[in-house]
Amino acid sequence: MDIDRMQVSRKAVIVGAGVGLAATALAACSSGGDSGDSGGEPSGESPAAPEELTATADVPVGSGVIVGETIITQPEAGDFKAFSAVCTHSGCLINEVAGGTINCPCHGSKFSLDGAVVNGPAARPLTEETITVQGDSIVAG
Repeated sequence: MDIDRMQVSRKAVIVGAGVGLAATALAACSSGGDSGDSGGEPSGESPAAPEELTATADVPVGSGVIVGETIITQPEAGDFKAFSAVCTHSGCLINEVAGGTINCPCHGSKFSLDGAVVNGPAARPLTEETITVQGDSIVAG
């Protein structure tokens, strides 16, 4: 048997084995169109209820409140908006809604109740978050 031929055969075997292992790993990681149902018994759990952030009555017209890392404002009666409480300038956590503006304590940026920049150094508006009014409650999502 020719030595050059034997080396090619080894190389072919090693490459083939690598391709086979890669294909097996990809198949194991892919969803393969599976809906995520493991085929087991139903868990009996219902989908999680939306997280209630605050009551509509707790958000003053022309102002807002901070709930965790979410700012909820009511620029006009019945018009609720929500934003991330993380300032777009340098990532500081905003801690005040007063005098009709949302105020960052770190560098003095001010935002309107609709999230727009009123006074820098922030150049971008606050990141809007999705909320829903359900009855007298404001819920995330």
